[in-house]
Amino acid sequence: MRSFRLLGSSAGCGAQIIWTVWLTCQAVAAPLPEWPGYRGPTGDGHAVANGLPLDLHDPAHLVWKTPLPGAGWSTPVVLGDQIWLTTATGEGRSLRALCVGRANGRLDRDIEVFHIPQPIEIHKKNSHASPTPAIEAGRLYVHFGTNGTAAIDTASAEVLWRDASHPLEHYVGPGSSPVLYDNLLILTCDGADVQFSVALDKTTGREVWKTPRSGTLRPNPDVKKSFSTPAIIRVGDRDELVTPAADHVYAYDPASGRELWRFDYEGFSVVPRPVAAHGLIFVCTGFNAPKLLAIRQGGSGAIPPSAIAWEEKSQIPANPSPLVVGDELYVISDRGVATCFDARSGRQHWRHRVGGNYSASPLFADGRIYLASEEGIVTVIEPGKTYRELATSDLGTRIMASPIAVGSDLIIRTADDLRCYRKSR
Repeated sequence: MRSFRLLGSSAGCGAQIIWTVWLTCQAVAAPLPEWPGYRGPTGDGHAVANGLPLDLHDPAHLVWKTPLPGAGWSTPVVLGDQIWLTTATGEGRSLRALCVGRANGRLDRDIEVFHIPQPIEIHKKNSHASPTPAIEAGRLYVHFGTNGTAAIDTASAEVLWRDASHPLEHYVGPGSSPVLYDNLLILTCDGADVQFSVALDKTTGREVWKTPRSGTLRPNPDVKKSFSTPAIIRVGDRDELVTPAADHVYAYDPASGRELWRFDYEGFSVVPRPVAAHGLIFVCTGFNAPKLLAIRQGGSGAIPPSAIAWEEKSQIPANPSPLVVGDELYVISDRGVATCFDARSGRQHWRHRVGGNYSASPLFADGRIYLASEEGIVTVIEPGKTYRELATSDLGTRIMASPIAVGSDLIIRTADDLRCYRKSR
């Protein structure tokens, strides 16, 4: 059964004016809307978009829907008219890159990047193609965890290089997405057997630096693994690659791999990507008893517990990443409970059971927050200190990948297809 429910109007005039001014400034700086990697242009779930539809069940708003071969939970990336994503066919034997035309939804490219005779085991909720690619002008970088990483020419579809020299034991399949930094492609490799970050030369695929994790881990291999995508955060006059891992979160110099600081906690299989705002770095600690930590920026070496400005352990996600909009921080738990905190103090403004189960991360686009459940329900809420639901749409299929938005397009990958929604004129 599919349904749509319109529950209110969009953000108030003041918020809309601020958003419009911000959007205009972004458009001047970057006239070509694009989604270059996991969680968008700024890596925190914020989209440069306006005029998005609320009613996703209205046929007039569905521009195109393209069936996809195989299975994969990677988020699409967008550059110009090209939408790229990864998939796996043959139960994980063929790892592929797909290109869909943004204008018409046509599947233009279907490239086998790796052929795996004996696919690794994965968790029932995971896929063999879960890491999100990274894209820049002329090049796509795809990553399949222990199965390898590759660069593809986006014009010719030629595979320029492949690297499979960093194996690890995922136990449940790959998850962490690659990150571009200057001339580097940075990978996170937290397995049950080995744990390290590594940077490849994005032109050749050759290793530039590799940094093993310095923290002590518990003996059980199952609690040594992790799957988070690192965030590159500007702190003072330096960039920090903030990488949550099992039992520790690390910050490295992204250019050299030198460890800058480390904070110890108890957690494993960390998935959420950190975000930063108001002088704080927000980190989720993974499975068993996930916590949200607000870590003060500017640390060095082994950071003491006093570096924590605030923490919360109730209804914290193990999979979806947190989202900061203005002065508020939002999380959606795996079991569908949304919470809004004051980002600086941790004071709770509201908590609401949205319902469903969640793996996808929230998206801030067009002044609204989009939440997509595994059951295929897309809920749109208004940012603010009170919970206000604007709309819900039942897409009638499973959603594991995070929605994205570019320009006036809302793009959603489901278990069956890729969809582009645009408000009818």
